[in-house]
Amino acid sequence: MNQSFDRRRFLALVGLGAAAVTGSGGLAGCTSKGTSGDGGTNAGELSRVLPRYIPNTSVKADIQSITGKNGASSDPIFLKYPDSPVTTVSGVPGKGGSYTTMTPLWGSIPPSSGNPYYEAVNRALGATFTMQPADGNTYGDKLPPLFAADKLPDWIQMAPWMTTKLNFAKAVGEKFVDLSPYLAGNAIEAYPNLANIPSSAWAAGVWNGKLYGFPVSSTGFNSAGTYFYRKDIFDQLGIAADGIKGPDDLTALGKQLTDAKGGRWAFDDMFGGGGAYAAQIFKFPLSWDLDSAGKLIHKYETEGMLAALDWHQKLVKAGYVHPDAVAGNTETDQRFRSGKVVCHAGGVGAWNSDDAVSGTSANPRYNRQAFKALSIDGQPEVEIGSGAGWFSYLNKRLSDDQIKECLAVANYLAAPYGSKEWLAVNFGTEGDLYEMKDGNPALTEKGSKYVATSYQWLASPPSVVVPKAGFVQVAKDFGAWQAQAVQYAVKRVFFGMNVTDPAQYATIDQPVVDTITDVRFGRKTLQDYKNAVETWRKAGGNAMRDFRKSVMDRYGTGLNS
Repeated sequence: MNQSFDRRRFLALVGLGAAAVTGSGGLAGCTSKGTSGDGGTNAGELSRVLPRYIPNTSVKADIQSITGKNGASSDPIFLKYPDSPVTTVSGVPGKGGSYTTMTPLWGSIPPSSGNPYYEAVNRALGATFTMQPADGNTYGDKLPPLFAADKLPDWIQMAPWMTTKLNFAKAVGEKFVDLSPYLAGNAIEAYPNLANIPSSAWAAGVWNGKLYGFPVSSTGFNSAGTYFYRKDIFDQLGIAADGIKGPDDLTALGKQLTDAKGGRWAFDDMFGGGGAYAAQIFKFPLSWDLDSAGKLIHKYETEGMLAALDWHQKLVKAGYVHPDAVAGNTETDQRFRSGKVVCHAGGVGAWNSDDAVSGTSANPRYNRQAFKALSIDGQPEVEIGSGAGWFSYLNKRLSDDQIKECLAVANYLAAPYGSKEWLAVNFGTEGDLYEMKDGNPALTEKGSKYVATSYQWLASPPSVVVPKAGFVQVAKDFGAWQAQAVQYAVKRVFFGMNVTDPAQYATIDQPVVDTITDVRFGRKTLQDYKNAVETWRKAGGNAMRDFRKSVMDRYGTGLNS
């Protein structure tokens, strides 16, 4: 649905990105001086290195974005591709250079030799990029050996949570190009499409006071996820979703919807790894936050986490959660589409036209919707990220001329939805690899074999919402959900900044995460969880709090400062 990337699996991951990042402790906030090598940047340094935001006004969305609380905004909606796509780049950006890349891919990896998609995009770029997509499920495991052997490609994609095992705060300056002299402030004017990316989206690409990363999948609204329901089943049973506002309402739904003998359960997983989804309802942070006294507190230590665990365990013991979910089977979408479960929590990227195609092929009435923001006290909070969950980096071995060529290429790759360049990057050649259907580009049979999300991992424009396969209403519904959710947007402490926690604390979370899983599925007690948290504190949780307190004292609380 988000047309920076049109592959469903990627979109689901984008929706989960905030949870994955903050849960690991790898992405947090303003830290120490830019020259110290711990990844931190104070507010003054940040303001000097962030590119100036110059929005592109040449393409108008059918439904404009809505700005809500704390500057969060919904993604604009295009109901069809513009009849006359604009040109945003004059001439060919490249100068004939050749570059290696490494990007993740969820799905079948297409042929690299003789690939007409790669050939078409390289012609448009005026440079040869050897695309080397790797299995996204194991992508992060491939990075440490490459760093250790100093065998990094010319251009590589990494998510922030992948940096925690790389001593990245130190390595970034040794391995990658400082983009600050080329892009900071008004320098970005030389690259209008990159300037169209909001300044806040670049923030997590800043390390030690210097800009290194190109933001990918930038959006005005990052949510860890939401709570979905089958509207067609609700309608069939006469249930009004607007009446569902909090955990007690969901519990009541459990009894109303569950028919185990008939093969239907009310819920799939409603908690999320580490509490990523339950955090919204029970109002605890995805990582760290400040309590009412201004003290740093981790999500593990909150009353909200305890309440969420107790709630979810009761759902399981009451028999309202599908047994496969309790057993750890993660085929959530399959159970949801088949109607075996009626409600589930998930990344917002799952709400797209591909999902509608799969669902309606089995049931023409299939209708995925999401509850409006839920909360335990009637005052919802939707934690947001700074606008980008992934970043790409240029190898420091590149010469100045090569860097400038790659910047020109990045500007082309970041062309906005509605442009000629966007079509070329995302679909290749019209009539061969794609054709227009229902006003929107769609891959041909040949295109489905060769086109893969790859160049988009190097640089991409801000995200938009669009329909596919004629499912216009799906795009409208998703956009409308975003528009209400941004009214409840909150920014936690350390919003939008980088810090690398000391390496000795890298493994202390796992025992707690494992215990959370056992407690929420009824295999252990709340006391077991409390014991695990106390062990976590002694193993380094308290020391990590002291570390982050020193960070906050010196450099503020990120873009909240």
